[in-house]
This record gives sequence, C-alpha cells and structure tokens, in this order.
Amino acid sequence: MGFKDEYDFDLVVNDVKNVVIDEIERQLEIEENKNVCRCEDCILDITALALNHLKPNYRSSLSFKGIIYKQRLHTDSYQRAVEKVVRKAIEKISNNPSHETS
Repeated sequence: MGFKDEYDFDLVVNDVKNVVIDEIERQLEIEENKNVCRCEDCILDITALALNHLKPNYRSSLSFKGIIYKQRLHTDSYQRAVEKVVRKAIEKISNNPSHETS
C-alpha cells in the first residue's frame, strides 16, 4: 500500500480556490462580461490563471484552526485583491482563448 493510499489527501483544501470561483461567477454576471466565453476550457483557464496569482491558503478540513484561517480570506483588502486578479484573468483569457473561435 502506498503513502497516497494510506491517507486521505482530499481533506487538504485550498480555501482560495472557492473564493476565486465565487468571484468569477459574480464578475461573469456583470453586464460588461456578458460576452465572455463560458465553455469549460475558458472557465478553468480563468480559474487557474487567477489562482496562480494568489497565495494559496491550504488547511486540513479536519482542523478547527483551518476554519479560523479561512476567515482572513474575507477581509475587504483580500477581497479587493481577488477581484483585481479575477478581472485580469477574465480579460486575458477572453482575449486569448485556448480553444478555436469561430
């Protein structure tokens, strides 16, 4: 039995990922983003690009401390940083989609 089989690594969570996904959804509802491609390739590229520009915040989902650390992701300054990174990611992927445009 290997190390990965012995432990449940799915319990290690990057809370920033969920914050970014929520922000992408919020921004795609804005009128100026109505023409942004919503295919899976583009949405995943936007998500990956945004996450690559933010410091990850990993925790064990079994840890109470992890829940406390998660709260710092909801400060105004952090939320503004996420908004900016997501806005840039949407713009970049919209201008350079990885799929063929027709």
